[in-house]
Amino acid sequence: MNAESRVAPPGPESVPRRLAVPAGVLTAVAAAFAYVGAVDPNEPGHYPACPLLRYAGLYCPGCGGLRSAHAVVHGDLAAALHDNALAVAGYLLFAAVWTAWAIQAARGRRLRLDPRPAHLWSALALFAAFTVVRNLPLGAPLHP
Repeated sequence: MNAESRVAPPGPESVPRRLAVPAGVLTAVAAAFAYVGAVDPNEPGHYPACPLLRYAGLYCPGCGGLRSAHAVVHGDLAAALHDNALAVAGYLLFAAVWTAWAIQAARGRRLRLDPRPAHLWSALALFAAFTVVRNLPLGAPLHP
């Protein structure tokens, strides 16, 4: 009998082991939010300025995202929505996808996200529309 035939086949992974990667991702995101919560982006000098805003005077889809994250950390949802409503939607989307991922990982399954091209084009159109509207005079409430 050779050595290979005596080795037992690998058993199912334990739940903590299956949750290691989702827990690592959540830890990294929580650390980033904690940093932004501690280092106020409303005070100049802590974070680089948006190049599009600095050189073209236009708000990109991410402008106000750090201020929005800072407001979320401090529990000010109104300020977070004012600073960047699209970012708040992104935080909620991340939370939903992460929760589904963690549940599937705990069950020993892989999370299968299979967005169709129409979904990707719709997301791109949403980002473009948000960017255009927030740079128009009627989009003043969307300015960070």
